[in-house]
Amino acid sequence: MAERFTPYDSADHIKSLEDIAYYLEAVLEEAGDDPAFITHALGVIARAQNFSDLARKVGMSREGLYKSLSNNGNPSFATIYKVARALGLKLEFHSVA
Repeated sequence: MAERFTPYDSADHIKSLEDIAYYLEAVLEEAGDDPAFITHALGVIARAQNFSDLARKVGMSREGLYKSLSNNGNPSFATIYKVARALGLKLEFHSVA
């Protein structure tokens, strides 16, 4: 019998707020100067949650949020901020110098 493989999806492994925080920390460390990488990560987290509920909390349609967080999306900072807050996260900035 041939082995069957399914594509790996990080969203299948994000179950808690703690998982979300660790995942985003790893993404921020790896993203470098690529904001699309961070946007993609937020899309993965959104898929791991109830996407419709998240869209409602953000004040967008499900389709609009999905498009914003897709690989071709280009969300505004306001959208990123609202998504983070709706996920129960707080954005913080720290001195790196």
